[in-house]
Amino acid sequence: MNVPRSQDRPAPAVPPPAPAADPARPGVRFVPGLLDPGSPVLARAGGPPGRRLVVVDARVHELHGHRLRHYLDARGVERETLVLPVHEQVKTMDAVFQVADRMDSFGIPRLGAPVLAVGGGALAEVVGLACGLYRRSTPFVRVPTTLHGLVAHRPGVETLVDPAFLVTLGRRQVASGLAEILKVALIADAELFGLLERRGRDLLDTRFQAAGIGTAVLARVVDGKGFDGSVVDGARVEILPRAGEEGSERPPHYGHTFSPTVETRALPELLHGEAVCVDMALTTAVARGRGLVDGEQAERILRLMRRLELPVWHPLLESIALGEEVADTVGRRVGRRRLPLPSGIGAGVLVDDLGGRELVGAAGWLRAWSAVTAAAAALPATLPADRRRPEPAAGCVPSADG
Repeated sequence: MNVPRSQDRPAPAVPPPAPAADPARPGVRFVPGLLDPGSPVLARAGGPPGRRLVVVDARVHELHGHRLRHYLDARGVERETLVLPVHEQVKTMDAVFQVADRMDSFGIPRLGAPVLAVGGGALAEVVGLACGLYRRSTPFVRVPTTLHGLVAHRPGVETLVDPAFLVTLGRRQVASGLAEILKVALIADAELFGLLERRGRDLLDTRFQAAGIGTAVLARVVDGKGFDGSVVDGARVEILPRAGEEGSERPPHYGHTFSPTVETRALPELLHGEAVCVDMALTTAVARGRGLVDGEQAERILRLMRRLELPVWHPLLESIALGEEVADTVGRRVGRRRLPLPSGIGAGVLVDDLGGRELVGAAGWLRAWSAVTAAAAALPATLPADRRRPEPAAGCVPSADG
């Protein structure tokens, strides 16, 4: 078992300024009013103004298509628009070929006329693959319209963020995106975790439009290289390095050990972020059994998930062979068996000895915790607190040796 690097780490009194934008390296830029005809940013994104192929998610086209058309007309952008119904269930090679075929018929040059991808993370993945295959990699610009698409930024791809797009998201989609932010907080940023405890419901209720908090949280979790300025909503923020970059302490792939199988088998029941949250809840239970997370911290983590209206348990955790899932995950990661676990709140470790018996024990404890907290929530509020918060049976507590 690895030794944890730290427990909850106090945040510095004055966070360092965000890194300045690097014009030579595409990154994330926050652009409120992106579709305001007076703003030249979208029309000039990725190169000089000119012809553009615009690929738009079908649902986004319903909600924002008129504004997008009005903007492009006002800026005099010659374009062709491809509307795709892209989500996890139809994220296929057929969709990739549709984009590539339209690029070819429209006459996209290899450089100078980037494709505009306006939609969520699934659309960005489809467009990104098509652009990578076409003419030895054609550039594209992401305009994420979902919280998940915004947080899951691809390094090296220019990304233009307008938080106003989030207003039209359903509450469940916002909660699912919050799981991706919670992932960063739990494994890399104790201060952000505390912020979610205090203001997470405000973010959910207002769809990240809450003054003084929405944009600041978004800026904190995306790649800071493309961030214009270091002051957000009147507050200076620290942009964390991404996994794998110099100075990063975030174990890679956190939340994606078991979630791919859970999400795929549960479709369309679970959204992507919901499956990631179930994964995080299970690994929190494992960390509790190993002493990496104490009982109070585990309680805080799981209760925050519940407060953000995210699932902490799914029956698939009992029906899938968890040990085999670990082996499959190792295979996907080119034989690397180092898997991430939280270490306290705001830090993580990589372990290489996670086995099936330990996972089954953790899943049993998590199922019991979920059941008793659900039962407690249904009890009258007049009961004493100790009677409304029963503990799982002692036999359900996982241990490192199974």
